[in-house]
Amino acid sequence: MGAADFWSKDSLDYQQKNYISPPFTPDLLASIEAELGHRLPASFVTLMRSQNGGIPERTAFPTGQATSRAEDHIAISGLFGIGRDKPYSLCGPLGSLFMMEEWDYPAIGVYIADCPSAGHDMVALDYRACGPQGEPAVVHVDQEAAYHITPLAPDFATFIAGLQDEARFEDDPEDSEAEDLTRVRTGAFSPELQALLAAFPDPALPERLRALAAVIVQDKGFFALHADPHSQLMYDLLFLLYSHSHVVRDEQRYLEEAYPPLIALADSRGVATGGYAPGFLEDWLREAKAQGRVVTTAQGLQFTPEATQAVLTALAAVPTTP
Repeated sequence: MGAADFWSKDSLDYQQKNYISPPFTPDLLASIEAELGHRLPASFVTLMRSQNGGIPERTAFPTGQATSRAEDHIAISGLFGIGRDKPYSLCGPLGSLFMMEEWDYPAIGVYIADCPSAGHDMVALDYRACGPQGEPAVVHVDQEAAYHITPLAPDFATFIAGLQDEARFEDDPEDSEAEDLTRVRTGAFSPELQALLAAFPDPALPERLRALAAVIVQDKGFFALHADPHSQLMYDLLFLLYSHSHVVRDEQRYLEEAYPPLIALADSRGVATGGYAPGFLEDWLREAKAQGRVVTTAQGLQFTPEATQAVLTALAAVPTTP
């Protein structure tokens, strides 16, 4: 696969906002390497000259052992570009240094890719054997397994060549959809979500949430939230529930701490998506504020009464056919 075919053409607005940095200069490359304390592999630098960060067309890499992602592979959400400005760039707000300093990832080298778990596993260039100026191996680091390190490839070029279409690792789509439907219809809610539902004065909401989740599964063949209307309604519902019981004064705290345990990173055996892309949620909140549906009140960010009623009306219209 040539460089022109390597990068995905999907979700370009999201990629531009979060991953794709402007072309880098020799001076910027030198300063990034100095800040990271490691020389980046020539194959990595060459790839970033074709596009400086982004989402590959193929995102799965086979493994010889199970990880928190799957029994036989890991998946990446995107590759970090050489820069500082984009959230997912090497020295950006959610880049390599941030993951080591704030998320306690082991200081083995340079973290170059995030995964669909939203920070709970990462891919890194591992310089432990070669030193900071050598040719690093590529490894998977799994926070969910006490930062267990799984070797992936002897070098970055081999890692890139070994990326595969994740569809190759999927179970039979009909079986997967049936399993997700069973989970969202009968699985347990997370403790956080259970508490919010119990506190909201509408006893029909638990079943309406399940009905909405089932429609999402039927739409996509699996349970995941993106930017489609049904996902947007689920974002609405979760914010409505949370803001009813809690004062939301810090947007980032809601997005990064309050939201994930509700469904995104809840127990995968229950009603859970198993990960999320923060950009979709951030876009939802920004748009809800721009539309005047979410406003700042003395009780923090809340839906207007009209918006609250619109959300409840939309939920009531979701079919509940088993």
